[in-house]
Parts: sequence; C-alpha cells; structure tokens
Amino acid sequence: MNAMSLATGSRPGTAGTVRPDSPARTLRTARFLATRSLRRHRKAWAAVFAALVLTSLLLGSFALATLSAFIGHARVERYAATTAVVAGDQTTRYTAKPWGDPPMTERQSLTERVRVPRTVLSRLAAVPGVKAAVGDDVIPVAVAGHNGAAVPGPSSDSGNAPVFGHPWSAAALAPFTLRSGHAPQGPRQVVLDGDLAARAGVRAGGRITLQTLGAPAAYEVAGIAAPKAQGDATGLAHQGAVFFGDEAAHRLAGHPGTTDAIGVLADPGVSVHQLYPRLRQALDGGHPARDASAASRYKEDSGALRVLTGSGRGEPEFLESAPSRMGLLMLLATVCATVIMIAVLVVSSTVAQAVHQRSREMALLRAVGATPRQLRVTVGREINVVAVTAALLGAIGAVPVFLRLISLLQERRAVPMGLELPTPVWMFAVPVLTAGLTLLVARMSAALACGRIAKVRPAQAMGEAQREPAQPGRGRTITGLVVLFLGMSSAGTAALQYGELAAAAASTAALALVIACALLGPWIARGAMRLLAVPARRLGGPGGHLAAAAARSQSRRLGAAITPIVLVVAFVGVQLSAGATLDQQGGNQADRSLRARLGVTTSGPGIPDEAVRRVAKVDGVAAATGVLHSTVVLARRETGEPKLDRLPVMGVTPAALPATLDPSVTAGTLKNLGKGTVAVGQSRARSLDLDIGSKVTLRYGDGAAVPLKVAAIYDNSLALGDFLFASQELAPHLAAPLNSRILLSLKPGADPAAVRRALAGPLASAALDTEVVDRPKAEHLQAEDRGIGQVITVVAVSVIGGFTAIAVLSTLTLIMVGRRNELVLLRLVGASRRQLRRMLRIEAAIVVVVGVVVGGLAAAIPLAAFSFSLTGSLPYIPPAQAGLIVLTVVVTAAAGYLLPARSALRTRHPAGLGRG
Repeated sequence: MNAMSLATGSRPGTAGTVRPDSPARTLRTARFLATRSLRRHRKAWAAVFAALVLTSLLLGSFALATLSAFIGHARVERYAATTAVVAGDQTTRYTAKPWGDPPMTERQSLTERVRVPRTVLSRLAAVPGVKAAVGDDVIPVAVAGHNGAAVPGPSSDSGNAPVFGHPWSAAALAPFTLRSGHAPQGPRQVVLDGDLAARAGVRAGGRITLQTLGAPAAYEVAGIAAPKAQGDATGLAHQGAVFFGDEAAHRLAGHPGTTDAIGVLADPGVSVHQLYPRLRQALDGGHPARDASAASRYKEDSGALRVLTGSGRGEPEFLESAPSRMGLLMLLATVCATVIMIAVLVVSSTVAQAVHQRSREMALLRAVGATPRQLRVTVGREINVVAVTAALLGAIGAVPVFLRLISLLQERRAVPMGLELPTPVWMFAVPVLTAGLTLLVARMSAALACGRIAKVRPAQAMGEAQREPAQPGRGRTITGLVVLFLGMSSAGTAALQYGELAAAAASTAALALVIACALLGPWIARGAMRLLAVPARRLGGPGGHLAAAAARSQSRRLGAAITPIVLVVAFVGVQLSAGATLDQQGGNQADRSLRARLGVTTSGPGIPDEAVRRVAKVDGVAAATGVLHSTVVLARRETGEPKLDRLPVMGVTPAALPATLDPSVTAGTLKNLGKGTVAVGQSRARSLDLDIGSKVTLRYGDGAAVPLKVAAIYDNSLALGDFLFASQELAPHLAAPLNSRILLSLKPGADPAAVRRALAGPLASAALDTEVVDRPKAEHLQAEDRGIGQVITVVAVSVIGGFTAIAVLSTLTLIMVGRRNELVLLRLVGASRRQLRRMLRIEAAIVVVVGVVVGGLAAAIPLAAFSFSLTGSLPYIPPAQAGLIVLTVVVTAAAGYLLPARSALRTRHPAGLGRG
C-alpha cells in the first residue's frame, strides 16, 4: 500500500478502485496533502500570507485613488442654479501621423481662460426653453477692510480661497439674493457676499477698498448677498464674491468684446436633456460660433464653444482643476503600474521560494506514486487557502489606506482648490478586483514554481531533489542578458534625449536593469562570492568558511535573497534621486540667477503693473521688473507621434535684465526680447535645433498659437524655465495679468533701508497687501503639478519602499525556514552556536553589500544618464535619505537571517532534524 492509497483511503485490488489520475482521487489526494502541508509549513506560508496581504492592500488603495482622480471634477458653486454653462474650449490639440500608422491627435489642458464672444448671448437667449443667458466676467479682487488690513477669502482645505468680482447680473447664476441693502447702482458701488462682509467688518452703507487689475479704489457697500440654495450659508465654500454694476464689471475686466462664461437658466419644466441639443444647435448652426482665439490657433483646434452640464459646470469656475486632475491621474497611474510590477516580482519570488524549499518533499511524493497533476492541484489548493484570505484582508485594508491618502493630499494642499475627488459607494468594489488579480498572480507563480519538479520521472525525483542545478537554466540566463542589454540601451537613449523622453528612457532603463538582476541573480551571487569569499574566510574564521561554502553551493538561494534588496534600493533610489537632482540643480541655478537686492511680494491675487512703474521711479532703484507666471504648450513629435508639453514660463521687463535676474545668456541678447520674440533655454534650443533668429511656434495658456523669433539663448533654464518672455508679449494671453512679485536692483551706494522706506508710499497707493523684503527668495520655476508630484512621490516611496522591505524580510525568512535542517545538522556535527551565528551574520553582510551595490548600480546608471541629459551633473540624493535606505536594508536583512534561526540554534539532539 503506497502513500497515495493511504491518502485516498482505497486499497489496491479492491472493487471500486478508481484510476490513480481520476479527478475524484486527485481532489481527495490534493485535499489530504494540502491540509498536512499547511499545518507543517506554517512559517513558510505565513511569510507568503504577509506578502499577499500587502500586495492586495497596495493594489486596492492606489487603484481606488486612480479611479477617484479619473472621475474627479471641479466643484459647482457659482453656477449652481444654471442648467448649462457655455464656455471656451480649455484644451488644445495637435494631430500628427506616426510612422506607418493612421493620424493621432494629442490633447492638452490650457491654464488660462479661453473666452466667449458676447455675440453668442443673443443666440442663446433666443433658444426655445431658455429663460435667460447671462454673461459672467471673473475679476481677481484684493480686499482691504475699514482698518486697511487685507481681508482673506474663505478658508478651505487648500488654504484661503480667492475672491473674484462679477457683474451683478451674474448673481442669479448661483443664485445670490440680497439679505440687506440694494443692488449696485453706480461705478463705485458693490455688493459683497455675507461671509466676505463679515470678515471685512462692513455692513450695507459702509466703505471698503478693492484692488482689481489696476490701482486700489474705495467703494461703497450697497448691499450684502448670500447664496439662496445653501440655507444658512452666507458665502461660497471655495471663493469669495464681489458684485459690481454690469458696466463697471465689463470695464474692469478689460475685454469688452468677450465674456468669461455664459450661464444658461432654463424655463420651468425644461430639463437639461431637452435644452442641451438646442444649445448645441444654436452654436453649431449655419454660422458656427467660435471662441475668441480660434483664428490664431492651429488648424487642429476646432475653436468650438463647449456646453457644460452637470458636474462639468464647475470647470469655468476653477480653471486649474482640469490640468491638475490630469496631472494627478497620470502620477497615480504611473504609481499603479509600478506597484503592479513590484507586486508581480515580489509575489512570484516569495511563492516560488515557498514552493522551492519543499522540492525534496515533492520529489518524495513523486517517488512514492504521486502524479504530476496531484502535486499541481495540491499546491493550487494550498495557495488558494492562503491567497484568498490574504487578498480579501488586503482589499478590506485598502479602503482606510485610500481615504488616508486622499486626506494627506488635502492636508498638504496638493489637491488644487475646487477639485473634488468623489468616493461613490460603487467604487469600493475595485479592491475586490485587485484581490482577484493578487490571487491570479499567486496561482500563476505557484504553478510555474512547481511545474518542473512535478514533471520529473519518479525514478529521478529523489536525485533531482538532493542537489541544486549546477547553473541557472539557459533560457533564464539568455533572457536576463537580453533584458540587461535593453536596460543599458535605454540608459544610453536617456543620455542623448531631453525632458520627458529622457525621463521615460531612464525609467525604462531602471525597470529593465532590476528585472535583469532578478533573472541573473544566481550569476550575480556567484560573481560576488568569488570576490567576497577570501575576505570572509580570512576575517570570519570557521563561521566565515561556513558562510563561504554555503553561499558557493547555494547560489540560487543567495540570488533569491539579493533580488528583493536590489529591488528596494533601486526603486527608492530612483524615486528619491530624480526629484532631488532636479531640485538641487534648479536651486543652484536660481541662486546664481538672482541679482535683485529687494523684492516686493504679496499674498493677494497679484501686483498691478502700475505698482511696477511707480517703484521703478523711487530714488535709489536702478531697475525693477515685475514677474508674470503662466504656461505655454509646445507641440512636437516623438518617434512620429504627436506630443504636447505644457511648460511653466515667466514674463519680465527686458530692460531690467540682468540687473535683477540673470538668465546667463550664451547667444543673442535680451535687448531684443519683446513683442514677437522669445528667449529659449540652451537645452531646449538644442533639442529643437534652434538658433538666434530661428522661429518656434508656441501655444499660450489661452490656446493662441504664435510663431516667435528666438532673440536669445540662456543657460539657467532649470530655474527660469525653457522659455522667457517680455511681459508685454505674455500679458495679453493671461486671464489676469498680475505680477507675482517685483524684483528691484539698487544704484551703487544706495541704502537698502532708506529705499525700503521710500517704497512704502508708492506701493500703498498702487497695490494692496504688499511687503518689501530684503534679499528675496530666488526664482525657481516648477511645473504647476510639482506639489502633487512631491506628495505622491513621498507616499509611493514610503508605502512601496516599506512593502519591498517587508518582502525582503519575508523572502529571507522563507529561506531561513527552509535551512532549519541544515542548521540542525551543523549543530549535530559539532558546530557551535557562536560559529553558526557568525556564519549567518557574514551571510547577511554579503547579501546586504551585494544587494546595495547592485541595486545602487541599477539606479545609478539610468539616473546618471538622466541627470547628465538635463543638468549636466551627477545624480544627487540627500545623504540622510541614502543612509536611511542602507539602514533599512541592514536591519531587515539582519532580522530575516537571525530571528528565524534562533530555534534551530537552540537544538541539541537529533529530534530537531526535519522540523520546520
């Protein structure tokens, strides 16, 4: 009677005996063996269980965050009473034909407002079912109370909200209703929302000072209004509202032929489904209505106006919500892809190690009659029991982790004001799907791991189990070499490219090198032992000899221990170093660029140009420049495919350069910077093959595409951006041409303190809420989604780094659980506990050194290529962060090697042999 007969309860030769490979007998055998195995190998499966729980948790939480960003939208506040809102198209498009493929169209969000012609108002008002079509102008406003102090906007999760001015007719779009006083009746009368009036300490009939796009002026508060639909609320949650008379608002807005948006109010009983096609027909009729900048756009842009309904109505209220949402979505999608890659590597490695350490047991079962299918089904049942529970626990834990991630983004103000990340109930089914993905990866890993031993003939099974293969499989080695070559090629590509292409190539190179290290782990371990075996023997005594012998004979096991360390070092190193390198070099360039001795800053919406002109005339001031901020979109092709890059840019006064700000010009002159010209960063000019006098077409933040002549090429582009404009060129394309600050250089011998006192008068009459600072902060221009990227990077590094560190611990624990018999046998043949502990410490040191060095190289090669391409310098990582990475690896490796071995080292008699 063999073991399979015992397992199934049948007797050879008896009636009713089923075939050995019948489904019923296979299932009974698998159930019996799986139950025994789960009891016997509790420690091994516990390590697998921990890895699977964390995998499911990470996949579920980041998948929820990505989905929340995907369905996110701008809040609807000011247009809550509208049925629809007509606004300009806030996207720009570029169509190109890739090599051998049909044409493709790329889209990019615009950050400045695309306005609507006022002539559209009459079209919309004539549509059947429309009660009213109301144009709305949005004017940034700074408010000073009766005591002259600045009045902030309403407080929200993202800080103090802005205050905007509107025509009184647009009050019906919220709707706002008067609580006291009357509507504005003259150019110097306004209505405030109740919340803003309370913070300013004014009532109807009081006086208040307001600054719009010009100098501050005094106004009479004609009335106080509050949104009707919000019950007891006296204002909007994420913006303050000031209402001017319609004519005054049009004049202050400065664009009489256009309006920022049109709110459509429907007749009673007319639904949005009825009204939308009528509005669309009115705009797309015989003479289609286009936005104001359609004539200056690329032919790929339709210029068509949008009819927004539902949650889309909030987009014209919060222009930054759409670009920020896309940036957040792309970052989270990238993190999700990284999590999936790391999860597959970690889970497959952990499951494979758990199955591999049972190879002798499985070989014995094959030798006594177990069929390959019985072994595969047995392992499948074991992994099902472990993985299903682990995946479900991880899915449950993903929900609070996701909620904490969203809360962290809001606390760090990484989510822009007005962007809502919804969490509908149906969305929480996503972790169930990621749990299924975790289970699938575990099952596939287990099937691949037990496939080889299950196929060995019973006569060979015991022999195969007694030794490790002399060398890794040829297919694995060839695949590893090919992936290594691809990784090095990608690193070379990153060194020759610029911008996003260089970043993508460097990221691909890092991923390929990590995978290559995983495939070539045994060869890396063998090579490392040739270098480290001699010092281990000389410095470690008997323990060193044992460590060298164990590592040499079990290179596959050593490679499995090194791989997760390589993964954690390479991943965390790339994530931390890439951003730190750009920040350090950008900061260095910013420090070199700044020449201004004094600066004028504001916490309000901005500083008018009038203030710049006035401070430039103050005694002791040699030069003054305001600083405008905006974005441009660059259309280009990448391997034939269309690409649209949105880049931050500045507008300055050319005559004040380089006295206030020095871009470090390498060709041309800034004296030629003005209308129709642009200065270009040296790296960007090289990538676009531009020279002095060349033409480059850029799309401004409002979508207008303008060909510009290159007037100068400068070096400090990491600090000042890839394109530098004269203020007169950039200002017409801004929704609100207000300066973020003023930079001042002083005449030789001028006393900074005296100049600061002299600036007080001109500034008080030209701008609200300003402050003169000594030696202003250097200008380091960064993308608008940099804050989101920093928070996501910190979260990703912390969570995924911790996950991979636990994976290191799990893998090492599995390895040490499988070595229990080896340690017990060494104790029986005379090895002392001290010698074995020294052996394990030396092995742990070898694993740490090799893992850190190889992981550092896997990160350093693509990082060096990326850094040289963008900054011309070596990659940088803060020493404290580098030390933390090494310390984490050392502590984790030490715990993984020494803690599981304690029970084996206490064994004194042969009874301990075979346990585990």
